[in-house]
Amino acid sequence: MTSLQTESPPPIDGIFRALADPTRRRVVERLNRSPASVSELAQPYEMALPSFIEHLRVLEGCGLVRSEKAGRVRTYRLAPEPLKLAESWLAEQRELWERRLDQFDDYVLKLKETDR
Repeated sequence: MTSLQTESPPPIDGIFRALADPTRRRVVERLNRSPASVSELAQPYEMALPSFIEHLRVLEGCGLVRSEKAGRVRTYRLAPEPLKLAESWLAEQRELWERRLDQFDDYVLKLKETDR
């Protein structure tokens, strides 16, 4: 009998899952300008603070943000490494599809030439 092993998802899955939410994307955009406290980040959103903090936990859990606490204030800052990972993955996909579309274009041009 063989046992099924469950592999943990690659880190990029968590990054894209976190960025799938518009609130979290806006938090990342905000932190791109400068670090901010929880209250500064939560201020524009009409949601309970515990709900907003859950968004921050998701972002921190996948490594997109880091936090540090000084006294009673927790400050978040953007961690660019995971964004670079996502950007690299997207660039690979874009390159793959551009190559495929170029091949398709060549094929269509050859078909047109043989129809003449």
